Amino acid sequence: MITIDHMNFELVENYRDAFDEKVFIEKYSELLNKYDYIVGDVGYEKLRLAGFYKNSKRKVEPDKRVNAIEEYLNEYCNFGCAYFILRKVSKQELKEQAEKSVPEPTEEVNEEAGS
Repeated sequence: MITIDHMNFELVENYRDAFDEKVFIEKYSELLNKYDYIVGDVGYEKLRLAGFYKNSKRKVEPDKRVNAIEEYLNEYCNFGCAYFILRKVSKQELKEQAEKSVPEPTEEVNEEAGS
């Protein structure tokens, strides 16, 4: 889990080990807060970031939806470049994950021999 500007992200893909948290934090801009996915590609040792929305967002241009990421990588990035994809994790998802990670209390059953 990566946290920046009170936003939480999950690393979905890390092709050719492109993700470097320190470099990402330095390059990150609050303009990216509105996106559901962030793609980072590395070319000539420079990180470039692009934002994409969930496919379910209807008032968004098709080339800015998550299903256009592969086309973006093929059309606008250097062939075979290292890249990563981050997905924004909602507060609701964080809450659900926290609830799942808390172990439920278990009752210990003491069986005594001869009972």
